[in-house]
Amino acid sequence: MGDRRLLSAALSAALALAPVPVEAPSPAASVPCPYASIPTIPPTPASPERDPGAPVVGGERMGTAGLAVPDGAPAPPTLSAMSWVVADLDTGEVLGACAPHLRRRPASVQKLLLAATVLPKLSPDQVVEATDADLDLPADSSAVGMIPGGHYPVSTLWYGLLLESGNDTANALARTAGGDGGVPATVAAMNAEAHRLGADDTHAVTPSGLDAPEQFTSAYDLALIAREDFDRPEFLKYDTAPTFQWPAQPPKDPKGFQIQNENKLLTEYAGAIGGKTGFTDEARHTYVGAAQRNGRRLVVTVMGAEVVPARAWKQGTMLLDWGFARPAGSAVGRLVTPEEAAALHKPSPAAATAAPAVAASGDPAAKASSGRTGPALALGGAGVALLGGAAFVFVRARRRYRVSS
Repeated sequence: MGDRRLLSAALSAALALAPVPVEAPSPAASVPCPYASIPTIPPTPASPERDPGAPVVGGERMGTAGLAVPDGAPAPPTLSAMSWVVADLDTGEVLGACAPHLRRRPASVQKLLLAATVLPKLSPDQVVEATDADLDLPADSSAVGMIPGGHYPVSTLWYGLLLESGNDTANALARTAGGDGGVPATVAAMNAEAHRLGADDTHAVTPSGLDAPEQFTSAYDLALIAREDFDRPEFLKYDTAPTFQWPAQPPKDPKGFQIQNENKLLTEYAGAIGGKTGFTDEARHTYVGAAQRNGRRLVVTVMGAEVVPARAWKQGTMLLDWGFARPAGSAVGRLVTPEEAAALHKPSPAAATAAPAVAASGDPAAKASSGRTGPALALGGAGVALLGGAAFVFVRARRRYRVSS
């Protein structure tokens, strides 16, 4: 309560100092997403403000902070997810979305970007020797149970990554794929792959999705990344295996053990073709899943969910049901192709001419105005930005974050 009173006073002071806009156009009100009532939502990092001058990837309706559904469509289900997208994997049609470009921590759905980046680079038969660094993880982190000095084929590591969400296998795959550059080289490659796909809300810091400052993605970006993965038969082979026998590593592990697929969509939803679960305290529950019915392949991405009204994968099934009931062609946006992303990233002649002038000016104000807008104030899961000269005020909740993923 003390933090809330402090926040209220700070907001009042900031608003009192802010200049009063004259004839400022009021933005169109966004339609709020159907949101389940939750008594307590743990605080999570504030989502960065997007650059208002940047193009909205996927179409103008994807720029909403609220709900985007086709005109006349029935309301989507009421969920606790802060953002979500339902899209057609083949046509790229976005059938519906809630705050699709809201940037949040990814948790273990980040492993889908690792797969999209590294799967084509590594031979499944290559044998990797586990190191202590691979297992340098928080005590409560999700891990398969690699043993330092153990030897594991790359194919085995993919099963550990996608079935058991092993952060140790994520580190081993990233280290191996990075060559002399190790894990940092692979993280850089992950960011390059996100950029190639048009996933401009995404910035990877860890290969596994364990929380890190400045690590974000969005529901829209996750759909782009998932589309890349689901078009690869080798990814589907690893991602949909119900179980896998983890190999023995004598003498410490003379028998090995069985691991199970954690994605309940595969056993509980007709037509399921794969997906990935995720959770950290900073991300909350995240989920990506896909299913096929009547020749249509739909993907659902869910971010910032609680276990109300159901677990994240179950909320995904509710969105998939809603999406499959929508007729083809009733889209509110689209998943861009890499070619379309490249065109978006290509600077206009005017921008290319103006950019050197700003960089050479040496004017700190000019340089600041060319970047993103300032950070937002986090309050109860929502961002409040006091712009137009108002001061930014921050109240940081002190808590210990659990980092399992």
